[in-house]
Amino acid sequence: MVKDTVKLQDFRVPFRDVDMNGEMFRAAYVGHAEQAVTDFWKRRKAQKDDPFFTVGKITCTFHAPLKLGDLVHLHVGVSKIGGKSAGFLVRFTRGSDAVAEAEVVWMASDPESREPVQLPEDLRDWFYQFLD
Repeated sequence: MVKDTVKLQDFRVPFRDVDMNGEMFRAAYVGHAEQAVTDFWKRRKAQKDDPFFTVGKITCTFHAPLKLGDLVHLHVGVSKIGGKSAGFLVRFTRGSDAVAEAEVVWMASDPESREPVQLPEDLRDWFYQFLD
C-alpha cells in the first residue's frame, strides 16, 4: 500500500520508451522519476533562502517490467532528510502492483558558490509531512 506520498501523475508507457521486446527502457524510469520529483516541488512556493539543488545519486529497484501501453501511477514521498541533502522515493505502480522504486537524492548548495549548505529549517519542516 502506498502511504505518506503524493500521487502526481499517471502515464501510459509510450512507444519511444520501449525496447524491441516491448519493455520500458531502464533509463526511462530515471527520466520519469526525475520529472515526478520536479513536479513534487511545484507543491511548494520557492523561498528566498532556498539552496541550489543538484542530483547526488539515483538508484532504482525493479520488480516487474512495464510494457508498451501500460498505465503507470507515480507516487512521490520523502525517503530521508539529511543535514545537506534530501531523498525522494518515487514509486511506480501498475494498478495495485508495485513495479519499481527510484530514489533520487538531491544535494543542497549555495546558489552562488555551489558549496554544500545546510537545509533551511522551514524546508526541513515541509519535507517532514511527506516522510515515508
